[in-house]
Amino acid sequence: MKRAKVFELDLDGRTLSVEVGGVARQATSSALIRYNDTGVLSVMQASEEPADLPFFPLMVNYTEKLYAAGKIPGGFFKREGKPSELETLISRMIDRPLRPLFPEGFRHEIQIINTVMSGNTDFSPPMTAMFGSSLTLALSDLPFDGPVAGVVVGRVDGEFVLNPTEEQLEESDIDLTVAGTKDAINMVEAGAKQVPEEDMVEAMMFGHEWIKKLVEFQERIVSELGDEKFTFEKDPLDTEAVRFIDDSFQDRILKAVRALDKEVRKEEIKAVKEKATESLETAFASEDEETRKQKIDDAKTHVDDIVKEEVRRLIIEEKKRPDGRDLDELRELDSQVDVFERTHGSALFTRGETQAMSIATLGALGEHQIIDGLGEEDSKRFMLHYNFPPYSVGETGRYGPPKRREIGHGALGERALLQVMPDEEDFPYTVRIVSEILESNGSTSQASICAGCMSLMAAGVPIDAPIAGIAMGLVKDGDTYRILTDIQGLEDHLGDMDFKVAGSKDGITALQMDIKIEGLSKTILSEALEQGRQARLKVLENMLEEIPEPRPEVSKYAPKVKIMVIDPEKIRDVIGPGGKQISEIIERNDNVKIDIEQDGRVTIMHTEVEPIDRALKEIEDIVRVAQVGEVYNGTVTRVEPYGAFVELWPGTEGLCHISKLAHERVPSVKDVLSVGDKVDVKVIGIDERGRIDLSRKATMPKPEKSKGAPKESKGGTSKDNRPSKGKKPNDNRPPKGKKSPKDDKSKK
Repeated sequence: MKRAKVFELDLDGRTLSVEVGGVARQATSSALIRYNDTGVLSVMQASEEPADLPFFPLMVNYTEKLYAAGKIPGGFFKREGKPSELETLISRMIDRPLRPLFPEGFRHEIQIINTVMSGNTDFSPPMTAMFGSSLTLALSDLPFDGPVAGVVVGRVDGEFVLNPTEEQLEESDIDLTVAGTKDAINMVEAGAKQVPEEDMVEAMMFGHEWIKKLVEFQERIVSELGDEKFTFEKDPLDTEAVRFIDDSFQDRILKAVRALDKEVRKEEIKAVKEKATESLETAFASEDEETRKQKIDDAKTHVDDIVKEEVRRLIIEEKKRPDGRDLDELRELDSQVDVFERTHGSALFTRGETQAMSIATLGALGEHQIIDGLGEEDSKRFMLHYNFPPYSVGETGRYGPPKRREIGHGALGERALLQVMPDEEDFPYTVRIVSEILESNGSTSQASICAGCMSLMAAGVPIDAPIAGIAMGLVKDGDTYRILTDIQGLEDHLGDMDFKVAGSKDGITALQMDIKIEGLSKTILSEALEQGRQARLKVLENMLEEIPEPRPEVSKYAPKVKIMVIDPEKIRDVIGPGGKQISEIIERNDNVKIDIEQDGRVTIMHTEVEPIDRALKEIEDIVRVAQVGEVYNGTVTRVEPYGAFVELWPGTEGLCHISKLAHERVPSVKDVLSVGDKVDVKVIGIDERGRIDLSRKATMPKPEKSKGAPKESKGGTSKDNRPSKGKKPNDNRPPKGKKSPKDDKSKK
């Protein structure tokens, strides 16, 4: 059996190992990538013939097998099911730097499957999979203009860190994923804690230096094992169809491109295509059906080419955008909050023909999302979900579970706002935002961030700073380029870059960049970020005119919450046998929600404060421990000849011996206390069995001795015939000036 060829690279003190030729040998190409103890199998399969599709059919899958971390899947079936949100996001992230490196018009179907078979999140399984995906393409004969590689960059104590561990990421103010070729960066994904633009550019450049080393490592492997690339040439358009469009419709198309209104432009171009189809059907009626169909398809393609070339020419040469704006000009903005009364927080954000409605909901901590993955994180308490119905672009279509794009846009918005969310200790809620896209003409993910931020502020979530987002574009022709602020749909579709930037007035909280060219220089990145910062400040100004700061209180319809911390060993006492105790507390207090964490944190939630306070008091009583030296106001529950039992709080009582009832001698407990009396007692001791010794006497002032009283004779009586020392007084009355126990009792 043929053994695998092994290559190794020292990557900043860690070992990156590549095995080629040992497994999955019937696939087009495969490689087993090991990054320390992380192991990913990357397999690429390509079709032999091109597909009859109007797009490049590249599919990248990233799959985490839970056995890779020694885990068994949760749920009923105990096997991996549909891709998790994280797997979907990583699949998209790997796809984005690969797709632009194939020639335009290439239609061979390609499927890349990355399977994490040994997973240590400290040694980045996603970046290992990206390396493997690029390598399998580079080893094949496909016209792939790579390789590419990706790294994660963190910053701890001011120092950049390559592929940081989970512990380092906890301390890092930057979580940046950057990918590219050896010449330039072509994909960015980042979250950051309000980091300045110049710092983010430096982080990208730091990552690119390591990308160069990883690309050189791939080139070394390919030089030894790679196949020779085949030459791909795009089929030329039918010359008769091209000439027909140029002669009959070019002027009409150019006029349509200059229409400032999106719908007018769209309808006019659609009309041109319909008229061209009719004319071509007539002009080539003698041709066979397949030939006519090809000519019609080529004519429509040529219409699109004319539109693209004219839009780009206007931007590059005349600095004119399709809607008439300046290159750095924003569309008209409008911000509204409190759109609905019963929701906890709602906001509507409109930018031109893009409109997002966001609703914020506050819930109990126990309503967090459970995560079943390789990492240590098993839940999250903040979520942003993004929905893009087809009516938002005036179309009908599939309406159902979220697609990859919707999941990706929601994750970007979530990352941007997560950086300013309060800690669980300061705001003990699970928070969910749902963004409904009502209109779309570009940059809906950034509109979701703006609306989502305002909905949080309206709901009374004490965020650290308001956040806004903006999408930047680029049109590049040779060395000439134009950076566009707030791109609309046509500019996104026909331009070279979609660079989304979100943040506060102080810095960036999220980035996402996709490009259609081979890469971007540091100069262009810096200019795009600065132009985006200026636009972001204008958007923030509009938002803050509507709601300048978070509301001081949560909505009256939102649940109220209080937290207490108990001794973890007391948790079983609060829950009770079979959960009986906690169930009774919930039922007695209007069905409050109670979450108890293993560390002893108890969170109580209800729409009203009173049930929370009652439940809080009950739990406090269960877990309270009597302290020696403390004075409590208790209730007499039982009277015995030797003393009284006093309940300090429900479930806890102690014994006040008859000798501890008063400073003077008490003949009978019943002379001083009765069942139901409220009495102050001091804890003077707790024995090894937990029995509490109480004293009423210790809470009372000591009686004063009488001054100038005649001395008693030994064993006799005094001159005033009082009893001798050691004899009982005849009437059991207290000394002069003192209240009798009976009087004291009646007063109480």
